[in-house]
Amino acid sequence: MIGEDGPKRAVTGTVVKVLIHRREERGMELLAFAGRCVRAGEVHELVATDHAETAAGSRIDRVAFLGFAEMECAGVVDRGDELRVNGRVVGTVLGFDGCHFPNHYNILVHTRSPLTGDELGLRPEDRVEFAPASRTGGPTAAAAGAGRAG
Repeated sequence: MIGEDGPKRAVTGTVVKVLIHRREERGMELLAFAGRCVRAGEVHELVATDHAETAAGSRIDRVAFLGFAEMECAGVVDRGDELRVNGRVVGTVLGFDGCHFPNHYNILVHTRSPLTGDELGLRPEDRVEFAPASRTGGPTAAAAGAGRAG
């Protein structure tokens, strides 16, 4: 699929830890960058939010933690990419929080309703994919609240 900057490959990975908690006043700060390069073997945290603001420095408070995923290949994760787990769209990349960097990025994923990884039925070894949004359905075409992600 072709994004604003031209075609790119999907970044794939594997869930290595499922998270079960949420916060209403987390205080994450959206980085100014619309995309981040990731390397094969890196582990990044996936965080769901219903915040929609994408301005640099926006405070992201209402979050549900999905889990950690190991990247299987190097690539670029961009704002607007779909996060798919086992082929099901969970949401779209809102941006990045760097409070734990260089250990890992928090990849913020916009969903209609922020659910934890446990609530979504995520399991270790589930397949994760970041790819340009599909042209069919909206950016959160699959409700992030309907059962297991696989």
